Amino acid sequence: MTELWLIGIGTGSPGHVTLEGQQALREADLILIPRKGPGKDDLAHLRHAIISQAGATANVAEFDMPVRDESLPYQQRVAAWHDEIARRWKVAIERAAPQGPVALLVWGDPGLYDSTLRIAGRLSPAPKIRVLPGVTALQALTAAHAIPFNTVNGAVTVTTGRRLRDFGWPEGAETLVVMLDGECSFSTLGPEGLHIWWGAFLGMPEQLLDHGPLSEAGPRIQRTRAEARLQHGWIMDTYLLRRAP
Repeated sequence: MTELWLIGIGTGSPGHVTLEGQQALREADLILIPRKGPGKDDLAHLRHAIISQAGATANVAEFDMPVRDESLPYQQRVAAWHDEIARRWKVAIERAAPQGPVALLVWGDPGLYDSTLRIAGRLSPAPKIRVLPGVTALQALTAAHAIPFNTVNGAVTVTTGRRLRDFGWPEGAETLVVMLDGECSFSTLGPEGLHIWWGAFLGMPEQLLDHGPLSEAGPRIQRTRAEARLQHGWIMDTYLLRRAP
């Protein structure tokens, strides 16, 4: 393998894939598809649907995603997980023996709160990396709610659920977008003066949306999220918080 193409595929709608991304799928020689375990087959099915819609004829190699070792400290746990993912990529690629570019379909965008680029950096020999941007969860969320990303001349802080739980509301922040939050970390905040816009399965037929003052919408979102996760076996969601003027 001399080239690895990371193709952003948006947040669930095949229509999120750009024309450039579709062309890359048609030109790739091998496409890697992760399998994320029982109850998450629809994530692989969606990737196959995108490949078919693009008219790609490349060989497809599926690989099983490893499970993180929860007994390790967080940073060490993530590093070991990334090492194992890179190893599984390499095994799948060597078995397929592609003669041209290898493509990976990345949920959302490869450059925003996604570790695919970091994992690719573990490959040896290092391939040439090509990134094809996709629709981010931030774009899909604000579009679904028909709201602007920022206030007039206002800054936006993007953070994670873990940091929100550990450090609270960032000093001076007006608009806060929270990624990778499996624990509804907004519930750790004092809700006074905060408004939330939340979305799950963005772009998919199963899309769920809610918004309102955090004091009212927060408990409602927690119930909806728990029910949806139980129903589907997985959930991807994000939310935007904004202080009232």
